[in-house]
Amino acid sequence: MKSDKKSIGANSSAEHVEQHLHELEKADYEILYYSQEQTFSAVELARVINESRLNELLAQSDEFLDGLSGEIEDFDE
Repeated sequence: MKSDKKSIGANSSAEHVEQHLHELEKADYEILYYSQEQTFSAVELARVINESRLNELLAQSDEFLDGLSGEIEDFDE
């Protein structure tokens, strides 16, 4: 009877491993599929990019980097 429990446990573990491997394979395929480079025309990009918001974000990032550079220089002194 104990051997029956062990074989059931082994089958269950093997099934779990097989299921996990299939899930990993599926995830790898999805990553490959979604990571393929897609080309967009200038017209398509202009439709999806909010240029004024992009410029605001770039200005904020420039301010942040300038402030960070100042902090690093002060830290070195």
